Amino acid sequence: MLWHGHRIDLPEIILATLERIRYVPHYVEIVANTPKYQPSDSRLAVEGLPQIFWSDCMPWREANLWALERISIGETSLKTIASNMNGLLNYAKFLEQHELHWLTFPVRKAERCLVRYRGSLIKMRDSGQISPSTASEYMRNCVMFYRWVKGKGLLSPQLPLWRDKPYFITYFDQVGFERSLNGVTTDISIPNRSRLGESLEDGLLPVSATDRDAILNHAKTSATLELYLMLSLGFFTGMRLGSICDLKIETLKRAIPDPSAQGLLRMTLGPGASPPVHTKFDVTGQVWIPEALRDELLEYANSFERVRREAAAVPKNRDLLFLTRFGNSYGRRGSDQSSAVNVEMSSFRKNGVAAGIPALRTFHFHQSRCTFGTELARLALGACSDVAIAIAVVGRALLHAKNSEATTFKYIKFVQAAPIKQALADSFLATFTGVHSSVVAQHGG
Repeated sequence: MLWHGHRIDLPEIILATLERIRYVPHYVEIVANTPKYQPSDSRLAVEGLPQIFWSDCMPWREANLWALERISIGETSLKTIASNMNGLLNYAKFLEQHELHWLTFPVRKAERCLVRYRGSLIKMRDSGQISPSTASEYMRNCVMFYRWVKGKGLLSPQLPLWRDKPYFITYFDQVGFERSLNGVTTDISIPNRSRLGESLEDGLLPVSATDRDAILNHAKTSATLELYLMLSLGFFTGMRLGSICDLKIETLKRAIPDPSAQGLLRMTLGPGASPPVHTKFDVTGQVWIPEALRDELLEYANSFERVRREAAAVPKNRDLLFLTRFGNSYGRRGSDQSSAVNVEMSSFRKNGVAAGIPALRTFHFHQSRCTFGTELARLALGACSDVAIAIAVVGRALLHAKNSEATTFKYIKFVQAAPIKQALADSFLATFTGVHSSVVAQHGG
């Protein structure tokens, strides 16, 4: 904003937030005609219960009660509840941005809060700001919450929330028998229409070796040392962000040489490792790490800045390799998300694009894992023609669960399709220019 020719930075608008609390169950006891709350001995405390607070710091009581009841019943995991509440947080921010109450349901359908939110999600999906699956999940979280509210009698049965629609799907099972599936959806649900074409984990694609090197070189000179090392781990070990944020110094020290691959070490991750390191689906296994990268990480662990951060950390975080400048963990333990890394990645992408690295325009951290997996699949297929062995090698290196062969096979199919796509490119180039792409490549064109 400009005022009398001077730029003024307006304060950032604070919207709803999600906080994790330690919930201790209590019961009411009458003592001397006075009600007193006493902690319950028969019910365990809940660590990290997600709760939503509006921008004025007041709790969203109904949403918070929804989360509490679900964890108290014990039929829903805390991880699922956290995911649902995160989706509801996005809805709460939308409501505050548009100055709407969550019970705004006038007769005119287009003005209802849920309908307006649905339109906003579709616009974000179509513009590429969120994935199709995220848009569907966020809307589904809202419907789940409102169904619970209505079921508790907190809303009038006549309130026009949406219109239920039955659906009927016919499909064939693995042995060829025709089956049917029926249920109920709503007229405000958002179908998960994923884009066509090949993709790997989380709908992402790898980057080329050239783009990978450009990204790492730019990170080494223009990003924090922590982000550079995290990206290096992603590109050269295939570790997920949640595992990287939970990586321990002792894990690096206990890495052992791979007897069949000189220069590679094996690190054990998962709940069964010592010390344990978070993995998706609690898979325990070993990942490869180049010895040179392990040594660079250990050197960083002993640096002055890393030791300073450790001194500022609480005891439970001091064994983590990566700590923020305030001594906090980059990610919540048990999670594959990191808001701190997301913030750094956003700034890194912007200055990377300004520096002339177009690959950073749409680059996501998880693409480092996709890039590693694709390169490993290419090497595996080059060394052994047996696809089953290649799948096993890639699956073990990426710590895929035992029932995730389909996810692993995506890497194999992606690599197998590469020569076909190159041949197609050569054919088109020769047809329209009369020059073969290999000739162009040799001359640096």
